Amino acid sequence: MRHRIFTAMAAMAAILMVAGCSTSDVDTTKTMAIPPVAKDVSTSDLAQGKAQFREANYGLAEQHFRKAVELKADNAEAWMGLAASYDELGRFDFADRAYDQLLKVAGRKPRIVNNMGYSQLMRGNRKKAEALLLEAKAGMKDPTVVNANLALLNKG
Repeated sequence: MRHRIFTAMAAMAAILMVAGCSTSDVDTTKTMAIPPVAKDVSTSDLAQGKAQFREANYGLAEQHFRKAVELKADNAEAWMGLAASYDELGRFDFADRAYDQLLKVAGRKPRIVNNMGYSQLMRGNRKKAEALLLEAKAGMKDPTVVNANLALLNKG
């Protein structure tokens, strides 16, 4: 009796395996005729980097900003975020490299110099920080952020 049940189950399994291999129901519609939408994928990483930075998730922000600059090497905003993330992580060696790339991409703008000054302030390089912050202040129409950084410098 057991032998008959086993034989019947084996036959059923063989039928199911053969039936499952049938290709007559495969949809052969060509879908490659639809062109992919061209978009700058670096922008989504830039947005994610900014969001993570605002939430003080500097490690995640660094990952997104790094990916954004890998995808689009002339993205000044991503380089700025990457440098600031490295500053917050205490990786000043990497921050300096990111600032160097940022200067090559965007030039020596007051906002960039302000961030470089703040970076020096975080490191305890007070003289260098002051020089950079004063340079940034001289070029800004609204020096509110630089003034706040200078106040931090004078506090410590």
